Amino acid sequence: MTSGIKLSDLFDLGETIAKDVFCGCEYPWEVLPKINSFILELGKTLPQNDYDHPAEDVWIARTATIAPTAYIHGPCIVGRHAEIRHCAFIRGSAVIGEHAVVGNSTELKNVILFNQVQVPHYNYVGDSILGFKSHMGAGSITSNVKSDKSLVNIRIDNMTFKTDMKKVGAFLGDHVEVGCNSVLNPGTIIGRNSMIYPLSLVRGYVPEESILKQGGEIVRKNR
Repeated sequence: MTSGIKLSDLFDLGETIAKDVFCGCEYPWEVLPKINSFILELGKTLPQNDYDHPAEDVWIARTATIAPTAYIHGPCIVGRHAEIRHCAFIRGSAVIGEHAVVGNSTELKNVILFNQVQVPHYNYVGDSILGFKSHMGAGSITSNVKSDKSLVNIRIDNMTFKTDMKKVGAFLGDHVEVGCNSVLNPGTIIGRNSMIYPLSLVRGYVPEESILKQGGEIVRKNR
């Protein structure tokens, strides 16, 4: 079971400018504390001809589209041809991939969005990693803090993985589809090519090539 939640099982690291931040990590939550400092180092290496540098810790590709009402706080890198829409709120420590969409009133904090990720409508994504071409439906969010404020443990079957962190959101493998108004509880991991029904409450691990239906039933996708 543990093989399904390792970085190599979830993500195509060739689809993010932040691939080097994953070096030395086995599980996705190990990356979260490294995002802030990694952005500051990577930003210094980005070509000035391709990236604007409006603040000391913000780099925005010249081909990106940024709505005038969007707010971007560093450290942050916005990739080529990304789109940051009306009233998006980027709180910092965010890598936004090429051709990604950060939609109206969407909030990001301590995240890596791989290339072509879409969080297009009223989403909250915090302390999370979203794989290549993953998509979160309108109103779906990552819950990154437990109600009792205790450290997040990730439970899969009879196994428990300690993150030793209070803030851990969700990890979506490549090509994951999350239905509208779903809540991904702290430490949720969704395998590649899986689908989440709208209005779902998701916790733990959803294997790759699966569908999570309302009520928590998990079935294999028909190929």
